[in-house]
Order: sequence, then structure tokens, then C-alpha cells
Amino acid sequence: MLNIGDFAGHGRVSVRMLRHYDAIGLLRPARVDPVTGYRSYEAGQLARLNRVIALKELGFTLQQVRAVLDEQPDPAELRGMLRLRRAQLAEAIAADERRLARVEARLRTIESEGTMSEHDVVVKPVPSVRAAQLSGVAASYEPEDITPVIGPLFEELCRRVAEAGIQVVGPSVARYEDAPEGDGAVLIRVALQVAPAVRDDREDFEVIDLPPIEEAATVVHRGPMDGAVGSFQALARFIEENGYRSTGYARECYLETPDDVTGWVVELQEPVVRG
Repeated sequence: MLNIGDFAGHGRVSVRMLRHYDAIGLLRPARVDPVTGYRSYEAGQLARLNRVIALKELGFTLQQVRAVLDEQPDPAELRGMLRLRRAQLAEAIAADERRLARVEARLRTIESEGTMSEHDVVVKPVPSVRAAQLSGVAASYEPEDITPVIGPLFEELCRRVAEAGIQVVGPSVARYEDAPEGDGAVLIRVALQVAPAVRDDREDFEVIDLPPIEEAATVVHRGPMDGAVGSFQALARFIEENGYRSTGYARECYLETPDDVTGWVVELQEPVVRG
């Protein structure tokens, strides 16, 4: 018989860990002195301890380790568990490689520009929301064509929503699409977030569920939108350097819009996919 200290030494684990394994029923001592409470182990129990360590190193949880050791799954079940773990590890490696690519891209930017970029890009999902919406057409996606259209659209939508007695419950959003007219024209859709219970049978404006974006490269722009070129360039650079591909125009989510446009805070949300 081995006392707990010797057994821990042979197994290259801590005494504290052995006590934890005992507490959760994963590895019980062969004997516990009824008077002193000292734990003793048989040498043969090292085989079980080694299997515990091996399975833990593969990334299995202690609950999964116990199931493997106690329930003795058949080879097909064990292969399934190992394949799932392989897939999880592959995804973790891929995520680390994506982070490494972003670090390298940031380093290249610092080395070329001599400073840290002011634009931090984050890839995240954008959920669907209920919204009141109006649409208009601009001659192009250039600021000088967008601004004269989008401002009056928002003003008109706000007026109609207020007259309808509907409460705005979140930031306003602008979306863009290629217009059916072609020749570079852009369809502008402005939206105000409303409660999910608002009906969609109105005649004064549309009520829709804005489609979600599965993956969006996002950056926060501060100040007027006619000065957002740098923010859009940061998005484009991030997308190119990190293995993404844009699948449409960036949404504009207006987080703060005080009367002084220098205080505006707008999140740009560009839909992307890998490759």
C-alpha cells in the first residue's frame, strides 16, 4: 500500500488533486484509516490514475473521464467522443491562427504607420430587430450623394413614427443596397428600432424584422459621417488582411447622435464571410 503522498509522487499529481478525485468519485483510495482519515492506495491504481491523466490531456472534462472509465463505452462511442474532441481542437487551433493573423496585421500597421491604429475592428454577429423603415435612392454611395437623401429620410421617418405614437426602443440603422436603377445608384433604407409587438400592416411606413448578420466586421466611428473614410478604410484593411470577404455594404448603427455631429458615435457593421 502507498500513502497518499507516495502515490501522488508516483503519479506526478498533487495530493490536493487526489483528494479532489476522491471527492468526486473518480479515484477512490483503496483504504481510509477510520481513526486518522489517512488515505492509502494500491500500486495497481496507478493504471487508473494514468488513464485519468491521459484523458485529461486530450481535453476531456472530469465528468467525461469518469464516464469513459466507469461505463466502458464501446469502441464506436469512444471513437465518436474522440472525433468530437478532434473537431473541437481543430476549431480552437483555427481560432488561434485567426488571432495570430490579426496580431501580425496590427504589427504591420504599427510598423508602417509608426503608431497604434485608432480603429479596433471586432467580428461579431448582429441580431435581428423589429424596425420601422423608409427607403430612398441616392445617385451613388459617395457622401455628397448620400447625405442629402439620408437626412430627410430619417426626419420623415421620425415624424411618422412619433405621429403613430410608437416608441423607439434602440439605435437607428441605415442600410444600403444596389438600386434597381443601376448606374451606381444606391437604395437607402433607414430604420428605427421598435418593440417586437408593433404590427406590420401600416401604410405610413414599413415595419420589418431587420435581417441578422451572421458575421459582421465592426468598427466604431466617432464624428460626422462625411469624415468616416478612415473608419471604412480600416474595415477594408482588416477584411483583406484577415482572410475575410465582404458580402455587402456596411450598415450604420447610430449609437449616439447629439445635435453637434462631432459627438456622433456610429458603429459600422460590414457583413463578411471567410475566404
